[in-house]
Amino acid sequence: MKLGISLAAITVTALVAAGCGSSSSSKSSATSASSTQAAGGGSGSKSCTASIGIEAPLTGQVAVLGQEQLAFAKLAIQDDNKANGTNITLVQGDTQLMPAQATTVTQQFISNSKIVGVVGPAGSQEVEAVGPLFGRAGLVFISGSATNPTLTSSGKNPTFFRTVSRDDVQGPEDANFVVKHLHPKNLMIVDDQEVYSTGLVSAMMPIFQKAGIKVDHESVSQKVTDFSSLVAKVSSDTTVVVLPWQVAANGQQFGKNLAEQHKNATIVGTDGMFSPSAFTTPGSYVSSFGPDITAIPADASIVQAAKTAYPKFGTFGPPVYAATHVLDEAIASACKSGTATRSSVLSAVKQTSEPTSILGQPIHFDTRGDLIAAKWFLFKINPQGKYTLVTNS
Repeated sequence: MKLGISLAAITVTALVAAGCGSSSSSKSSATSASSTQAAGGGSGSKSCTASIGIEAPLTGQVAVLGQEQLAFAKLAIQDDNKANGTNITLVQGDTQLMPAQATTVTQQFISNSKIVGVVGPAGSQEVEAVGPLFGRAGLVFISGSATNPTLTSSGKNPTFFRTVSRDDVQGPEDANFVVKHLHPKNLMIVDDQEVYSTGLVSAMMPIFQKAGIKVDHESVSQKVTDFSSLVAKVSSDTTVVVLPWQVAANGQQFGKNLAEQHKNATIVGTDGMFSPSAFTTPGSYVSSFGPDITAIPADASIVQAAKTAYPKFGTFGPPVYAATHVLDEAIASACKSGTATRSSVLSAVKQTSEPTSILGQPIHFDTRGDLIAAKWFLFKINPQGKYTLVTNS
């Protein structure tokens, strides 16, 4: 099926920028200090105008997640423009979680000289496709949801950063939880044939095998919408089904098919399954790279604004807010010493030093672009469909 591109420039806030380097009291002292250092200590009085692109699945199967990411990116730009006196606008690129479409959007962003940084793409398979393009263009991009380890370990994506943990953190944590707390003798694990999913399966399988668990590894396309035949393979002694999927609606359908066939296996999903509006199968577990920010007192004002902008948000929006904030601060820093260019913004992102963030943790990147000390969270869905935190590390 041929898919169209939705690409529109949105001016998030209309502010007359004066003194783009000025910092409000809400900004961390460490961030201000690093910005001042990067700017050579100048206070700055020039207009600080630039554009940021966002690559997200704004339509299609996982639009519920892409729209959440877009809402949080807009909030971050609105907050940061007000705090820094900048005039940063957001350019939208709809990828539908498809590498080919992400490539088209990326080429458009690269050709737009006003864009000095990009938030996204959302999926690991998309980053794998577009990373070299961004690298050759010297354009920094920060994903709030792409988790495959090879994205940073391969050396192919020199301008890539992320505000979430890698699969080799989350995968083993998930697997160990299943082993220690759910105690299955037999389990099924199903990848959805995408880089994100197969990466998590690779991280989990050694732990299941070491524990002596009999594993039925299945594979199914994201495009499948009825899992009756797959559920029929769930044996009577299979007590856990692990679904490291990106499409929450598919997980919900899998749960319905389990119930229809009177199978009692517990579903354990990952990141893309965290969607209070789309995946509500009671008794299921969902791990996530992001926290429930409604439980972080310091995020109260952001939570209030987010509930207005996107009422049923989950854990996909906050890491994108964090990624957008990093770019906003990098642009403000670059403006202090001149103009926000792609090279100056990339340099400022590398120097990011935030002692706290919307995620309830510091934001520092290692030399590969990974978030240092990234955390992992696990939730359980109660009979009313509410997600409750079980553990985090």
